[in-house]
Amino acid sequence: QVQLIESGGGLVQAGDSPRLSCAASGLTFSRYNMGWFRQAPGTAREFVAAIRASGGRTYYSPSVKDRFTISRDNAKNTVILQMNSVKFEDAAVYYCAAALNRADYSGYYYQQRGYDHWGQGTQVTVSS
Repeated sequence: QVQLIESGGGLVQAGDSPRLSCAASGLTFSRYNMGWFRQAPGTAREFVAAIRASGGRTYYSPSVKDRFTISRDNAKNTVILQMNSVKFEDAAVYYCAAALNRADYSGYYYQQRGYDHWGQGTQVTVSS
């Protein structure tokens, strides 16, 4: 079955640059667009970043644009979220998600319902 396993979370300091990874198995990775979402306590899950199946196009939430970078390695079935200059408000559980590639992905990349598979999440805690 499909598995998405996130790693790289933990306790970081404000201003640090943690790197989250998501290892995918059980699917043809190169056929899937990949996204990162996050959920802080008491809030709804929100879109963070996404990357198309080919890696040729990326999307970001305004709150992380210019600080976070999403990338993927289709040979290793891995998607990376490089977080730079983390802030207290970046603390959350970060989820990796996979969406089978469709031509209209640019219209729903930020919507949870557009994704077919989800990981269990990795916690990022930000301290001063």
